[in-house]
Amino acid sequence: MISLCKVVFMIYKRQLFKEIKGFQESKDIIVITGMRRVGKTTLLNYFYQGLNTQNKIFLDLEDVLNQSLFKVNSYSEIALVFKKKGLDLNRKGYVFLDEIQFVKNIPSVAKYFYDHYKIKFYLTGSASFYLKNLFSESLAGRKKLFELFPLNFNEFLTFKQSKYSISKFKEKVSKYSFDVFKPLVDEYLEWGGMPGVVLLSNNRKEDRLRDVFTSYFQKEVKDLGDFRKNQQVENLIMLLSKRVGQKLDISRFSKELQVSRPTVYEYLNFLEKTYFISLVSAYGDNSISVRKQKKVYLIDCGFHKILGVASSGSAFEGAVYRQLRKQGEVNYFASKNQEIDFILKKKEKIFAFEVKETATEGDLKKLSQICKKLRIRNYYLVSRNFSEVEKTKYIFQLNNI
Repeated sequence: MISLCKVVFMIYKRQLFKEIKGFQESKDIIVITGMRRVGKTTLLNYFYQGLNTQNKIFLDLEDVLNQSLFKVNSYSEIALVFKKKGLDLNRKGYVFLDEIQFVKNIPSVAKYFYDHYKIKFYLTGSASFYLKNLFSESLAGRKKLFELFPLNFNEFLTFKQSKYSISKFKEKVSKYSFDVFKPLVDEYLEWGGMPGVVLLSNNRKEDRLRDVFTSYFQKEVKDLGDFRKNQQVENLIMLLSKRVGQKLDISRFSKELQVSRPTVYEYLNFLEKTYFISLVSAYGDNSISVRKQKKVYLIDCGFHKILGVASSGSAFEGAVYRQLRKQGEVNYFASKNQEIDFILKKKEKIFAFEVKETATEGDLKKLSQICKKLRIRNYYLVSRNFSEVEKTKYIFQLNNI
């Protein structure tokens, strides 16, 4: 399996690889989180295979037998386990642990060996909800946290082995160039960017997506959520999927689910921290009532397909958000009569993006007026369909604004 993962990643490298490589020579504990089936295990195998040393071990902690290795009474016993697995603790070594949420004492184990040996840890886990709470205290100053998401459109093209490059499309796009990318954009918007789904033929994608959702609900919601009524969480997921791109009404959710407002917030926090949804806050000096409301987006386009409730427009808006989120802080703007879908803060610059099925001159005029009041100089329309309107961009232009 490891050799297979190595071959795959020689072809399909993720953009996060470059960021992680910058910390390979440091002592920092590398922690990689993300939703299930997003590619964490194959990423871990890529770095494991790439190390030019035999002083390394790889353990899958979803395996019950590997979990039992850490159910001992002292760190010295764990040291013996590492030695039996072939790790020489007297020199620099590497420990790769996959799916660490199944072993609750891993943070303390990593901390001990970080402090007493020249051991570098690479750790992955699906539940950010679990990982961030424990690691924020036990590994403070010792870790570097990375989040792996479904493929952005640039990565999608790599996985599809597309001969087309998006790097040259920073300015105006011709109708011909737009038409070249349109079938790929349509596929991405329909089926999303889960790596295992992208690599399948279209007639097999839906079954795989359903399997991903089922795995998430079983392993994260049921096993890690520890909620009294899992059905309420499932009902909330369905309610959220109908309101993608909309401001959330917590009181309404409370009534529909017949639970308290604090419980709704608890569910939302869990769904966000386990990477099923993203919540986007309001920008700037909006009123208090608006600032408290967040917009919701699903983590991947493909879930729109299997949940079958979101409009194509909201699915497209969610895809745009996913292209922007890695570049900086993303918010939305709303006042009584004016809205902007996304405000991106990237380093010292601020960008505004209004998402449309087909951009028009009227859309640009309205956006320009709002941005003038907000003193935002960089603003664009993002159109799903081709448009001749100035300042129009397309999804394949958004990976590096």
